[in-house]
Amino acid sequence: MSFIRHVGKIGDRKVAVVFRQIPGEEHMCLVVYTETLNAHIHDPLMQCIESDIGQNSENLADALNRTHTRDGKIILQMLHYEGLLKKTQTSQVVMTPTPTTKIRLDELNKILTEMQMGEAAVKRLAEIDQSAGLQDPADVARRMRVAETNKSQVTATSGALGDTELANNLRQQAMKMAAEAKGLLAESDRLLKEASQLEGVKPETVKPKSTRSKKAVTT
Repeated sequence: MSFIRHVGKIGDRKVAVVFRQIPGEEHMCLVVYTETLNAHIHDPLMQCIESDIGQNSENLADALNRTHTRDGKIILQMLHYEGLLKKTQTSQVVMTPTPTTKIRLDELNKILTEMQMGEAAVKRLAEIDQSAGLQDPADVARRMRVAETNKSQVTATSGALGDTELANNLRQQAMKMAAEAKGLLAESDRLLKEASQLEGVKPETVKPKSTRSKKAVTT
């Protein structure tokens, strides 16, 4: 069964969704009623939708702006000039990518947005693609909560492993700094002795203090 993007219905009338969302009015979209089009626009428009360019375009408008009518005019411009682009609410449009799959455009827009935020939305879209009919919003929300909970648990586990690795890195850095400090102290002592020799002064040797306590002198 083929999957065709950008096609749907408003009531019983077939439409092609040219813009899924209008910038600044994300609850609105632009559609064209395909059954009212003249053949010189309708046929190349449908061919554009079914082409690789049309199916790979996020918005059908991008593909229509590169496709021409039979008389050589850009389809998107013709739809605009002839007033064939209709502004309507996304909740009124039901997308029909297959004869047995239906999903409201406002729900589809939410899914496509969420797909950029994680795997949970991808699974949700796959479930709708495999189903016949509109999804129960409550059921979808329940599945999303379960997926997010599982994702949080995985993130927490990954974070613990990251802390262990970070601690090891800090420990290695501390050991390296200690070794460098020891070398600098040795170099400092050498330079002090060399300076004393140049001045003809015998370097003073500081004897370490005894840790043993002196015995008391008895009289």
